[in-house]
Amino acid sequence: MKKLVVATRNPGKIRELELLLQGTVGTILPISSFPGLAEVEEDGATFLDNAIKKARFAALATGLPALADDSGLVVEVLDGRPGVHSARFAGPGADDGANNRKLLEELAAVPASRRTAAFHCVLAFCTPEGNCRTFDGTLSGLILEDPQGEGGFGYDPLFLIPQYGETLAQLSLEIKNRISHRARALFQLKRYLAESGENSLQ
Repeated sequence: MKKLVVATRNPGKIRELELLLQGTVGTILPISSFPGLAEVEEDGATFLDNAIKKARFAALATGLPALADDSGLVVEVLDGRPGVHSARFAGPGADDGANNRKLLEELAAVPASRRTAAFHCVLAFCTPEGNCRTFDGTLSGLILEDPQGEGGFGYDPLFLIPQYGETLAQLSLEIKNRISHRARALFQLKRYLAESGENSLQ
């Protein structure tokens, strides 16, 4: 595939996708490459709803195949929150720091053994003709009491991967791109593109 539009303005996600889709997609274009496009309101009740809505809009608006993901943190003791509201957990316009502080405040009285959580990702791949396929991935872990690590973005510094003894913000990008929820969904996408013949760069 020569060109793929990605319905995100998050530079961290774009960098991850460029590495993960190297050799499969020639050029990855963030939605910001198309000035004037309206923001898509992520008002779906699920990750699946939001991913399809964003990818379908991007494909129809640009005339190119489009990829969108909706992902977030699901904390069991918080009844699944922040969930689809992960990016704005602390309110509209909240940054990563504010969201992390809000999460720690809500978990302040929760012991380590009950701080289980999982990152969920749903990818939607849509063509300008309106055809969509979806793929999903999950990564389980624990929420720490203090952030650790300088890498990654979002809740990565608080999300411990027990089998590695490090947070997502501490793991190398190579390992993160192999085990993350987004990577697991993308592996399914790459397999689909290969089997359908859509991964040709010609």
